[in-house]
Amino acid sequence: MAKKSKNFVAAKEKVDRAKKYDVAEAIALAKELDYAKFDATVEVSYNLNIDVKKADQQIRGAMVLPHGTGKTQSVVVIARGEKAKEAEAAGADYVGDAELISKISDGWLDFDVMVATPDMMGQVGRLGRVLGPKGLMPNPKTGTVTMDVTKAINDIKAGQVTYRADKAGIVNVPIGKVSFENDKLAENLKALHEQIVRLKPASAKGTYITNLSLTTTFGPGIKLDSASI
Repeated sequence: MAKKSKNFVAAKEKVDRAKKYDVAEAIALAKELDYAKFDATVEVSYNLNIDVKKADQQIRGAMVLPHGTGKTQSVVVIARGEKAKEAEAAGADYVGDAELISKISDGWLDFDVMVATPDMMGQVGRLGRVLGPKGLMPNPKTGTVTMDVTKAINDIKAGQVTYRADKAGIVNVPIGKVSFENDKLAENLKALHEQIVRLKPASAKGTYITNLSLTTTFGPGIKLDSASI
């Protein structure tokens, strides 16, 4: 078990583990306890009562937060012809087809998001073993397999986040940076929360959200009262 730093232990002692904080309190406390020497990411974690082994209970998608994430993401677009030109005009950082796919296959992964047109997925699929473990494989559910490359690029550059429930039904999503104003973090959280609630599977039984917490990059988890969002 990894040893916790003195800063983390000190911060954790200031969190009431038995309490569920309202949104305003949680955000203020997370900022107060942040000790990173950089602009740390603020993240929320949902524990969902779902069975991801069932196709109709998988939670996955993408959305643009009202105030973005505070992070500039580099975008690779795999396309050819007019769609490649469209991607370049829309501000993609890298655009290409077979040659770029070969470069990625050789280990180049200096980008944050990949977008591909459907006609290129046959070739992109060969990169599964390279892209899969990094979470970089394009997927229609996250809007990264599309003919509308302009929209995909604009959404990503505007602060799009992706979310996906893991095997335990946990969803972790960044909602901004510690430097964000509190109300902007709250608005990003509200937008995300509404999306997660909207996606509740009809076949899921019992309490849907069993636990919700907020944290910063190095900070302790702070339990949230979802009713306050």
